[in-house]
Amino acid sequence: MTGVLAELARTFTLLSLVSIGGVNALLPEIHRQVVDIHGWMTDQAFASAFAIANASPGPNVIFVSLIGWQVAGLSGLLVATFALLVPSSVLACFAGRVLTRWSDHPAVAVLRDALIPVALGMMLASGLSMMRTVDRDVVTVLISLTTTVFVYTTRRNPLWALGSGALVNVVALHLS
Repeated sequence: MTGVLAELARTFTLLSLVSIGGVNALLPEIHRQVVDIHGWMTDQAFASAFAIANASPGPNVIFVSLIGWQVAGLSGLLVATFALLVPSSVLACFAGRVLTRWSDHPAVAVLRDALIPVALGMMLASGLSMMRTVDRDVVTVLISLTTTVFVYTTRRNPLWALGSGALVNVVALHLS
């Protein structure tokens, strides 16, 4: 058990240090580590943990806590959660102090401008990664793509897309 906890700590500590854009931006790498490399979860269990974490109130970092729980119970939950939160928090505190002190330096503006597209790219990759993980047929791919277009092009509440997608999937399941 100690080896698994150490591996959870190592995995999520390293991920913590590149978590530009939050935990959702790390999804492709979390998936690769948790499912492909370590085999701690299946694709379906990974997608379910992600869905539960994002449907529940509170921060979406609970997703990592659920992975830790799945791997090693309460100890795994605590190790994975702290391994993801503590290093990035310390780094953010340090970076905030440095950036405040050097805020007028041109290099700070360049860094800030460079991190925006990196974070957006990582978030886009996360969406594509989750689509690849859960979309197994034409109907689910179309639901994902239609939802993306709907949310991007309209100012309507995303709950319309959620409800419509669920309805389409229920109808499709009953027809097949």
